[in-house]
Amino acid sequence: MGTLIWLASELMFFAALFAAYFSLRDATTAMTAPGEQTMWEWGAGHFLTGPEFAGQLWPWFSMVNTLILVLSSITCQIGVFRAEKGFVGRTGNILNVARWGMREWYWLTFFMGAVFIGGQAYEYTLLASEGFLLSTNAYTGAFFIATGFHGLHVLGGLIAFVVLIGRTYLARTFTHEQRVHAIVTSYYWHFVDVVWIILFSVIYLIR
Repeated sequence: MGTLIWLASELMFFAALFAAYFSLRDATTAMTAPGEQTMWEWGAGHFLTGPEFAGQLWPWFSMVNTLILVLSSITCQIGVFRAEKGFVGRTGNILNVARWGMREWYWLTFFMGAVFIGGQAYEYTLLASEGFLLSTNAYTGAFFIATGFHGLHVLGGLIAFVVLIGRTYLARTFTHEQRVHAIVTSYYWHFVDVVWIILFSVIYLIR
């Protein structure tokens, strides 16, 4: 219950970021002279790459990075199912996925989350090389604040996985408390995934 209440407060935090984003977008678009490129059209152009699909360019790199994060929610939930049955570690060969326990599925989730963070850092580097910086204009400021805070939340989730998995190695038995710990950690991870899907749709896709 405490975790759910905390996630509700996090939802309000991201709702404020979305409100700021749309307010900035509305105000700066209204100030653009007729026929001129809006700040948001300029900003979105930095994400679009080839090849074309359905007659237009798409943010392919960000789409692949998003897919990795979304799939990590599936591996995380499989880990929850294993934890609920008391299977904390694998009972067979490491290559036999069907015999994996919670640890293996959570390590895979951790790896996928780390790849997402690495992809986000790489994208930031590319944007910076194009003059797309936090201080460039209102659009870049809104972009880096929203995606940056989400990245920090993903990083927090990775730390939570390490702490949880570490507890299972230190404990002699897999207790009910550890099972609950595994479940509430999954709540947080699913939350940051859903928030990113909305962020990605708003910033990268909606024109």
